[in-house]
Amino acid sequence: MDKFSLPHMSVWQGRQDPEDGELALRWHDKVQAWPLIGAAEPGVALVGFACDEGVRRNKGRVGAAGAPLAIRKLLANSAWHLTRPVFDSGDLCCDDGDLDAAHGRLAERVASLLDDGHFPLVLGGGHEVAFGSWSGLNRHLAGQGRVGIINFDAHFDLRRKVEQASSGTPFFQIAEQCAAQGTQFHYACLGVAETANTQALFARADELGVWYALDEAMTQAELPELLNGLDAFIARCDHLYLTIDLDVLPGAVMPGVSAPAARGVELAVIEPLIAHIRASGKLRLADLAEYNPNLDQDNRSARVAARLVHQLTK
Repeated sequence: MDKFSLPHMSVWQGRQDPEDGELALRWHDKVQAWPLIGAAEPGVALVGFACDEGVRRNKGRVGAAGAPLAIRKLLANSAWHLTRPVFDSGDLCCDDGDLDAAHGRLAERVASLLDDGHFPLVLGGGHEVAFGSWSGLNRHLAGQGRVGIINFDAHFDLRRKVEQASSGTPFFQIAEQCAAQGTQFHYACLGVAETANTQALFARADELGVWYALDEAMTQAELPELLNGLDAFIARCDHLYLTIDLDVLPGAVMPGVSAPAARGVELAVIEPLIAHIRASGKLRLADLAEYNPNLDQDNRSARVAARLVHQLTK
């Protein structure tokens, strides 16, 4: 049965440097449990999506359900540089295979957090998380403004939902939902690997008007052109949802994913793009997807995921 667990406050522990006082605080010193009663001061709300049912359906290597807890453990000892509060609101567990119900519960939680003025940061889980995240933002906005989706990913994830949703279908599901409600589908996919996407997927992306950049074009030398393209995309949107599939990174940096990249996109390119998106003032929601702690090596991938959480929230 899909359900939310209470916040995992026991994982928020780490180094203490009392000799340096308040300037030596780390995430484990500052993260607060989501209040069960009363309102919380607007801040960052961590939401775990402990689910890899979509990965299983997409014939991937399961294990991403353990990611939210593993990312928290590495994040706990990170140095604190934020000026707003961070809350741990627990995990949504999908242990019965009912992905549709899990999407509905996640959407409900994300919408509620947005309604209360928080910035939800969802820790997946497989990339099926994207449909639940977007659905929550869509519910919160209720048709007010144009939503742009920016996906750092080696894959379009535009597969048709033939029988069931999976980690390969979320953005086609979103496109269908946009068509059903009469809104535009604004989707950017950055880091696409040509060898990991069939001609049918490229054709579908073109048909849906997707702005995409191949992994080979996402280099530091091309960063000015990428930023110009990003500016043009952002200008057409009122609200942004950023989703990061960690398999967009080079396999040597991110081995802990179901489908490690042969090439990938360096953090030196992705981080300035994240900063640019945040600086737009339009970012409402973000998530990380596809980290699989079972496939990690010496916590390398978890450290990168924790670093990206820092980049998204600082």
